[in-house]
Amino acid sequence: MFTVIVFILLWVCQIFFLENFYERMKIKDVSRAAQLLLSEYETSDSREYNELLEETAVNHDLCIEICDKFGRPVTSKKILGDCLIHGRYNNIYGFLERIDASDDGQIYYKMKNTRSNYDMLIYGCAIGDSDNPDGYILLNTALVPVGSTVTIIKQQLGIITALLIIVAFAISLYVSSRIAKPITKITESAGNLAKGDFTTKFKGENYLEVKQLADALNYAEKELSKVDTMQRDLIANVSHDLRTPLTMLKAYAEMIRDLSGDNPKKRGEHLEIIINETDRLAMLVNDMLDLSKMESGKQKLSCSEFDIREKMICIIDRFKGISDKMGYHIHFTPDTERIVCCDVVKIEQVIYNLINNAINYTGADKQVYVRQINQPDGVLIEIEDTGDGIEEDKIKMIFDKYYRSENHKREVVGTGLGLSIVKAVLKLHGYDYGVKSVIGKGSVFWFRINQNLST
Repeated sequence: MFTVIVFILLWVCQIFFLENFYERMKIKDVSRAAQLLLSEYETSDSREYNELLEETAVNHDLCIEICDKFGRPVTSKKILGDCLIHGRYNNIYGFLERIDASDDGQIYYKMKNTRSNYDMLIYGCAIGDSDNPDGYILLNTALVPVGSTVTIIKQQLGIITALLIIVAFAISLYVSSRIAKPITKITESAGNLAKGDFTTKFKGENYLEVKQLADALNYAEKELSKVDTMQRDLIANVSHDLRTPLTMLKAYAEMIRDLSGDNPKKRGEHLEIIINETDRLAMLVNDMLDLSKMESGKQKLSCSEFDIREKMICIIDRFKGISDKMGYHIHFTPDTERIVCCDVVKIEQVIYNLINNAINYTGADKQVYVRQINQPDGVLIEIEDTGDGIEEDKIKMIFDKYYRSENHKREVVGTGLGLSIVKAVLKLHGYDYGVKSVIGKGSVFWFRINQNLST
């Protein structure tokens, strides 16, 4: 289409308007030659001026006549075979009268040469003042018919147009095929990806934009693969975590029905197990709902001011029963009072989950250390255990859903979502957090309450 448009423009300009273009260019050419002769008339000597006349007549295919103010020829150059301002067809006084009658002292118009049947362009101008001229310059040139030229150009353009349209069509097919081929492959690969084939690879080949598209889709495929794996793991872990307490609930309910219904002591033990397992189920469901809300962005913060030191003392007091019953020792090292502004319920949940995690994974000495460290830019909270530690390549996974470190020596009680909830809450607040761990010595989980949210 581009080639066709280009040739339509060429046909319009070269065929239909060629004669008009030619005539306008000829008028401008003759006018410039006249102005050159006029400007050099008084400044050049006669020899130099005759050379200029000769050169101008030859270069512009002109017939030139210079007359004095009475119309008598001073010098002339005749190039054309038939010249309207020379010889037997001389009508020079008629031309001079037209110049005198003009408003600006110059004329140009076309006349038909009866001998050659050519249109002739006549140009004349006065030398000096147009009201009282010192002389006149007359120029005459033939406007050669362009009909034969147009015919030749038509034939040439017709051949060139046909050839180039064919070439352009072939090039268009080739280029479009090269561009479309990688896009077609990407489309096919996207279809495979949509069907769940996460081994699909996207290739962009030769074009930058297509390469960028392929890279973006490869990244999307990688992330979708992770999501699919996480979904499978989630279903497997949730199924396992739900199946175990449900099985126990059913088993102990059947035991109460069949065996211990009349034995108060046994019945009480079995009911206590049923209650504990029900609490575990409720805790799992609540954790899943809380995490889902935070990850979806639907959970909003309700910030308020409170003393972080006092809040941590209250949280640690809640673990006193576990400490007394199971022999754990939680050591709290407070700093001075510090008023902070954040969501007190969620930060309390973070601290609770980190202490509970430390209890689950601490060493045989059952020691857990909690520290409040006031800093100029906020408050640093550290929870340390004395367990086996975490390998460096596993630290980045420790906050993933249902991930549990293998470096522990006792049955871990929990839903597997505690650290994931910690991560979601801290990200929602925009707080920094992390883990420092040494194999054989234990781990330190930390987070920082920023000063920009503090008073």
